[in-house]
Amino acid sequence: MPVPTNVFIGEFEQLVLLTLLQLDDNPYALPLRERLNEVAGRKVSRGALYRTLDRLEQKGFIGWELEEDTPVRGGHPRRRFTVTRQGITALRDSREALMELWDGLEQVLR
Repeated sequence: MPVPTNVFIGEFEQLVLLTLLQLDDNPYALPLRERLNEVAGRKVSRGALYRTLDRLEQKGFIGWELEEDTPVRGGHPRRRFTVTRQGITALRDSREALMELWDGLEQVLR
């Protein structure tokens, strides 16, 4: 589904997308939540995380697939998340806009 180019990515959405990209070999909700807690210093609730993941999927920025259930998980399958090409583009556009806005403010922000 095409996404309008003017879709804004919120701060937490950016953190989730960037973290998913870093969790290349382990892109699941629990490691994602743990990494966000660790790096961003945020205690992320399951509800907030899944609402954000759902919103990112609706925007076309992530996709997911169900993996087979395992005995370790009590027979429950888990979702493996991936950042889409549209998600990468949105992150790139957001970064470029932020870098332009930060430019020249070094003195003010010291």
